[in-house]
Amino acid sequence: MLRTSGVPSWKRHVRLILTNRTLYYMLFLGFAFMLVFRYLPMGGLIIAFKKYSFRKGIFGSEWVGLNQFKFIFTQNPDFFNVVRNTLVINLLKLLLYFPAPIILALLINEVRSMKLKRTIQTAVYLPHFVSWVVFGTIVIQFLSPSTGIVNQLIEMLGGEPIFFMRDSKYFWGIVVLSDIWKSAGWGTILYLSALTAIDQELYQAARIDGANGLQATWHISIPGISDTIIVLLLLQIGQLMDVGFEQIYVLARPILYDVGDVLSTYIYRVGVGQAQFSMTAAIGLFQSAVGLTLIVVANATCKKLFEKNLW
Repeated sequence: MLRTSGVPSWKRHVRLILTNRTLYYMLFLGFAFMLVFRYLPMGGLIIAFKKYSFRKGIFGSEWVGLNQFKFIFTQNPDFFNVVRNTLVINLLKLLLYFPAPIILALLINEVRSMKLKRTIQTAVYLPHFVSWVVFGTIVIQFLSPSTGIVNQLIEMLGGEPIFFMRDSKYFWGIVVLSDIWKSAGWGTILYLSALTAIDQELYQAARIDGANGLQATWHISIPGISDTIIVLLLLQIGQLMDVGFEQIYVLARPILYDVGDVLSTYIYRVGVGQAQFSMTAAIGLFQSAVGLTLIVVANATCKKLFEKNLW
């Protein structure tokens, strides 16, 4: 047993826990939440390998092995279209949404007036606290062909009204832009926190050397928040197979299912609406496995290229 100053190692650990017991109580609540709502429900994944029946229950239902997976990969006509929509929307968000909070945080950081900075922060944070049910309705009203602001501007410029919410070619853009509008401001919180941790003497030295604001941002601000950027990028990559249910459910109409139906909404429609629990459990397991694989590969790549990683 390792000893330091004559005190056994286990006693030092116990003393440390007792000294910081309030923090451990708070940590326990987080662990309890994860255990009850994240890990225990994973036991239900067994129905992905069964022909689930309400009458027989989970353990009494017939075991069918990989039959559900064979069905979704070979006989389900909707599966690959749903996967395509999920990947395309998430890749567009990765390219367009992910940089938005970074750019916004860098711009807010350049504001010198604290009163103006707080006003801007409050204004860009507010949409995050509006539910997608309300926010989605606002987006639909903005794009209305008869009363929407967007179409009124198009008509003022001499154009014809566009039925945005009925034309599939606009849907992916609407999803990405509405997500930027609603969530980009909230996403700046972590980046602004990272920016405040940068030594201000670096900026002073840069100004003395003749660097302008853009050069200081490129050579000081961005490298200073690079760790935060990489961590959040890895987490975003891990969610490439998961598009937010609420946003798509509110915005997508049946006429747009060819481009708007994603894994989360498909699982809800087929699993809950048509009671095909085994098939949708198999799809959910496939979704989670791909997400885990993506984040492990992305983490290993970042560790090799940038020597920065999640674990």
